[in-house]
Amino acid sequence: MRYMNFNPQIHDANKIATLRYNVDFRTYDRLFGSRKKAISALEKSLKDDKTIRVIYDGKDIIGILSACTYHNQPNFHFTTLKLLIVDILDHFVICDIKKDDVYIGEIAIDENHRSKGYGTKVIKDVIDYAQKNGYKRVILDADFRNPKAKALYERLGFKVYNKKSFLRRGMYNMEFKIS
Repeated sequence: MRYMNFNPQIHDANKIATLRYNVDFRTYDRLFGSRKKAISALEKSLKDDKTIRVIYDGKDIIGILSACTYHNQPNFHFTTLKLLIVDILDHFVICDIKKDDVYIGEIAIDENHRSKGYGTKVIKDVIDYAQKNGYKRVILDADFRNPKAKALYERLGFKVYNKKSFLRRGMYNMEFKIS
């Protein structure tokens, strides 16, 4: 498996936007009214996002990873008011990133490649990166409505350290402490 920074010149932006949509489809559907409109807006917003890594297995794109540190957090999306609303809603529920953290914002594996251990491998790769680069913890969020994701993270050693909710959104803020 290999990771490449997203580049709209060489990567299929629609596929990347679709993967991102799948992570939070309920919110996007509520705000945009349709999958097609949401994906179109996400596709336009990708060019400014420096946190997206495209995940390859051989020559095929199998997913995306959006991760950052305190020093390279993504900017708010000003491409549409609706994406800005998503950013504002996220602000109230996602982890607060500290100086010694690596934050996993999104992992999305293409539906044709799920249940093959890729998500687990991505998380282990981020933990390995954090260990090698002197970070103290890896943090991520598990949606209250996604118990399978929370269970996966717990199997990998993550623990809930906070719970946040705002309006109809809620997240378990989870951490993996690096020893």
